[in-house]
Amino acid sequence: MLPHAERRSAGPGIAVRAAGIPAIALALAVLAFALLWFGTLGARHLLGPDEGRYAEIAREMLSTGDWVTIRYDGLKYFEKPPFHMWMTALSYALFGMGEWQARLCVALAGLAGVAASMTAAARWFGARAGWLAGLVLASAPMWNAAAHFNTLDMTLSGVMACVLASLLLAQHPATTPSAQRNWMLACWVAMGIALLTKGLVGLVLPGLVLVAYTCVTRDLALLRRLHAPAGIALMLTVALPWYWLVARRNPEFLRFFFVHEHWQRYTSTMHARQGPLWYFVPLALGGFLPWLGLLPAMVRIARHGAGSTGTTGTTGTTGTTGTTGPAPFQPALMCALWALSIFAFFSLSGSKLPGYILPVFPALAILAGAALAQTSVPVWRTQLRAMLAIGALGLLASPVVATLDSNNTPNVLYHAYAVWVAMAFVVVCACTVAALWLLRRHGRMASITAYALGMLLAFTVALLGHEAIGRPASGSDLAAPIERVLRPGMPLYGVGMLDHTLPFYLRHPLTMVAQPDELAFGTEQEPQKWLPTIDAFVDAWQHGPPAVALLSPRTFAELSARVPMHVIARDWRRVAVANFPVAGVR
Repeated sequence: MLPHAERRSAGPGIAVRAAGIPAIALALAVLAFALLWFGTLGARHLLGPDEGRYAEIAREMLSTGDWVTIRYDGLKYFEKPPFHMWMTALSYALFGMGEWQARLCVALAGLAGVAASMTAAARWFGARAGWLAGLVLASAPMWNAAAHFNTLDMTLSGVMACVLASLLLAQHPATTPSAQRNWMLACWVAMGIALLTKGLVGLVLPGLVLVAYTCVTRDLALLRRLHAPAGIALMLTVALPWYWLVARRNPEFLRFFFVHEHWQRYTSTMHARQGPLWYFVPLALGGFLPWLGLLPAMVRIARHGAGSTGTTGTTGTTGTTGTTGPAPFQPALMCALWALSIFAFFSLSGSKLPGYILPVFPALAILAGAALAQTSVPVWRTQLRAMLAIGALGLLASPVVATLDSNNTPNVLYHAYAVWVAMAFVVVCACTVAALWLLRRHGRMASITAYALGMLLAFTVALLGHEAIGRPASGSDLAAPIERVLRPGMPLYGVGMLDHTLPFYLRHPLTMVAQPDELAFGTEQEPQKWLPTIDAFVDAWQHGPPAVALLSPRTFAELSARVPMHVIARDWRRVAVANFPVAGVR
């Protein structure tokens, strides 16, 4: 039976409702989410390494017209497949170059993950659960933050959410055979896109989950409902042409990509990204923080087979035959195993980065949506009070941010960011108080919706505030004075440093000097495109054409004693110099 506030809000005065919410309120909530989601994409400068790297790769792709051989700073770069860069280059072609265009792909991928999760949850657990699953995922800190950083992890995770959702939709017992086939083909297409986004992980992760599910349930009949022959053919049709073309044009690609970037990355610590076995535990907890109170209910739903529907053994809804009928598909268990299997897979890897576990969040959101749909008012009130306490503690602890210092980021920038962190926790507290008030006056759905919107707003504030650190780190303030000196075709050297952001803002690739950094493979393949020693650089600097160089302050202090260097601009990370006098600069 509905609580009094929910019964009152469900009266005849409101004719049109969706998921228990008046249509006008639903529309306003969606509009608010959309404004926060897309309206902030260009509010921050790009951060290195990932954001600047992938923005620049896409720029070079569009500039050169070569959409097959991926290049970074003019060198072959085969660490990742091209789908994310294709989409970013397309964004540039349609809307011009800038920060929001560079982030549009990840924002759309994040939104696709939300929409796919909502659709699957609504199909299995009801419209209300679908709406709630969308609220949970959109306001999960790690998901909405990643949807505003230009990285491949978010694009892959959005595609993987579509893989999971398509599988769940295909296996619903009320799905007709033709619809089941179409949803499974959509699942295989999504896996093909995943292969084009981040390689074999796009196939390995769903395969791992499927093995885990069949081992736990012993539901081998599921394998016959995957439409594997047609699906594999479709997946290869999507993914294989690029792999074939790039290998044909670059024979060195196959070994580097599959051996070095897959096997050695997973089994070794060669990329210096190691972490303990529990590395992802705090990330998962923090990334799902506003909804952690739902975990016990989510576990119960997965254990008790929520959403499972038996069959009578007749052909039609499940596409199977027999007198006893197949085991019912268990969507909640599938979501739980999806999250656990992917979490375990990356926890065992020798290479760890925070974004690797992003694909677990859509599965968690579906479970959370189903749990929220069944949560009582007292339980939800307890959840809100716990979050209010967390928000208050975070507000009290926010001055700690102002004490941070590192070689890469001066304390003065952390001091400015601490104010934004405090503001974010103020929003957390305020929206939680508002949710408690709405719970009393208008019921659970209004309370949960306002809470989710408030959480998204709070973490958006924290993200926007990071511009206090991000703008100086990006070097964008140096772009204008350098552009006044740098000419098309003029060498732009990176002396002992790979600057990931300035090349994008300058629309000009670097020529590496002395340290190839992550461009080592490219320099091996095309050694004529870099200077392997400082002596080679000094010779080119003194006897070569006009040029500009980027150096660390320490390297500048060492080299300026050997050769003439005319400072163009500088910040705490880099010094920009020319080998010729610069008008207006002393």
